[in-house]
Amino acid sequence: MWRLPLTLNLRYARIQASPRKRGEAKKNKNEIAGEKTMKKAVWAALIGILAFTGAARADDYPTRPITIIVPFAAGGPSDAMARVLAERMRVSLGQPVVIENVTGAGGSIGVGRAVQSPPDGYTISFGHLGTHVANGAVYKLKYDLVTDLEPVVLLPSNPMIVVSKSAVPATSLKELIEWLKSRPSPPTAGTAGAGSGSHIAGVYFESVSGIKLQYVPYRGTAPALNDLIAGQIDLIVDQTSNSINQVRAGTIRAYAITDDKRLASAPEIPTAEEAGLKGFNMTLWSGMWVPKGTPKEIVTKLNVAAVEALSDPGVKKQLESQGLEMTPRDQLTPEALGTRQKAEIAKWWPIIKAANIKVD
Repeated sequence: MWRLPLTLNLRYARIQASPRKRGEAKKNKNEIAGEKTMKKAVWAALIGILAFTGAARADDYPTRPITIIVPFAAGGPSDAMARVLAERMRVSLGQPVVIENVTGAGGSIGVGRAVQSPPDGYTISFGHLGTHVANGAVYKLKYDLVTDLEPVVLLPSNPMIVVSKSAVPATSLKELIEWLKSRPSPPTAGTAGAGSGSHIAGVYFESVSGIKLQYVPYRGTAPALNDLIAGQIDLIVDQTSNSINQVRAGTIRAYAITDDKRLASAPEIPTAEEAGLKGFNMTLWSGMWVPKGTPKEIVTKLNVAAVEALSDPGVKKQLESQGLEMTPRDQLTPEALGTRQKAEIAKWWPIIKAANIKVD
């Protein structure tokens, strides 16, 4: 049988096939365009569904227990305040509010745990001047204290108090400073870790008094206080709420409050200024934050619950008995906490860096 040459045969095959191929190509293009349109519609629907369910979750929030991460040991001043507030916030939120103590590195580990949590309102970061300001100048954090957290509420403040073991013979702040200066080696001062409030206050005390201290870090001021009571360390510049009950019990000595007025709950203790040490004024404020990206409606619900707790007469009585100073009502806002945090960073970071405070 006669056949076309191979080259002509191939060309003939291409000619015969080309109309069908062109039709299929056209069909494929139409199908692809249709698929793209369908995908866009599906994505639009999904985005709408997600937006709706996100709003629904914010409306229904909370539906399960909420965790407050306290970055210090149980029994300390931060833990005590958080537990008082959590119990009352439970009433407003209709869900259990539990405390999780995540200690270490001056509180930076606990704050980091909160930062890495989902931004759904079920994890709250509790902290203060040390954890949410000073740590940024002391540690190489894997998070940003301002941009990775959303402020919720500015909480009561805690004046610091200079306390020593009961064996110290000094009975006034002036005598204490003289005794500290007379020691053959630097006296030991307990802290809750490098950059903690007690550490900053100790450095501040050194700068205005001319003394030199050797710092002993703990996982919170509660264990530091236990060693002070036992006489294992010489002093702490501590949060008033942590030490005041031991002062009243006579197990440690108190010398001065680092505030511009005396405590209503302990009027017998003079301010540092009254005791002869000018310029030694420091208040450790606290706050609550949530991970960045938490819906605004949820932040508002948490703020309302915290404000209701702070307005409760029973809660107020408990906190004031610990020596805490209540925050004015107009300052109980996320904006007030954010403003305070940024202002304190601007104030304290240069001081901390000048003092060459390093990680222990």
